[in-house]
Amino acid sequence: MTKPAISFEFFPPQNLEASFRLWDTVQTLAPLDPRFVSVTYGAGGTTRELTRDAVATLHKSSGLNVAAHLTCVNATRDATLQIAQDFAAAGVSDIVALRGDPPKGSANFEPHPEGFANSVELIEALAQTGDFNIRVGAYPDTHPEAASAQADIDWLKRKIDAGASEAITQFFFEADTFLRFRDACAKAGIEAPIIPGILPIENWKGTRNFARRCGTDIPQWLEDAFTKAERDDRSDLLATALCTELCSDLMEEGVDSLHFYTLNRPELTRDVCHALGVVPRITLENVA
Repeated sequence: MTKPAISFEFFPPQNLEASFRLWDTVQTLAPLDPRFVSVTYGAGGTTRELTRDAVATLHKSSGLNVAAHLTCVNATRDATLQIAQDFAAAGVSDIVALRGDPPKGSANFEPHPEGFANSVELIEALAQTGDFNIRVGAYPDTHPEAASAQADIDWLKRKIDAGASEAITQFFFEADTFLRFRDACAKAGIEAPIIPGILPIENWKGTRNFARRCGTDIPQWLEDAFTKAERDDRSDLLATALCTELCSDLMEEGVDSLHFYTLNRPELTRDVCHALGVVPRITLENVA
């Protein structure tokens, strides 16, 4: 089985300690030669400047292909496009374009009066500049705000048609969830690559709560497995084994790219990549 192309998602740091953690994460995972790495936005656009600064710094100092998340929450069209042009000026031409989550305390997304109404409008505006390679989000489990699974797929097609080159999915726990979604997308005429988003489970309680907020289906067998593993103090071993198995199952079905949500904690992601045959590049410098 051919080893997959990989990519990683990072959080922008919000304090000095987090800055060191991000840099340690980059140093740990960069030798695995990712196709790209992405840097997120906080809910409600709360890390807009932090994301911009982290993207520019990573691009300049790491040698990695950095993709910047960009949302249209709590910002005018002009302000959003100015952030995009700041990325371009820093040499960053990859953007993950998302509508964005509502600010904390808000139940629903409310467009800024002078802002983009949704992700499709944002993608269209970015595409018209001709400056960016645009990626978008996709949802194998139905998005909590979507009317149906088919509505999610129809909306993804609109985003691709608006100018996106590929999609990255929300995380999921079973390979069949992604494979059914991939088949449904193909049936809907979506030809752009769809990259499965993989979340190594660092902490089951936190992951479970996050999954519930995202509408991600939680299989009972997974709940039972982590309950037993936590009792036996074997959670890390279980997490590594399950994530590796999930990725292997996807690869056996023709998936050739994987996007890991690292949470700026690289060890589990690194171990899974190693198990899949993705190991640091060997160069003359390494062996000198």
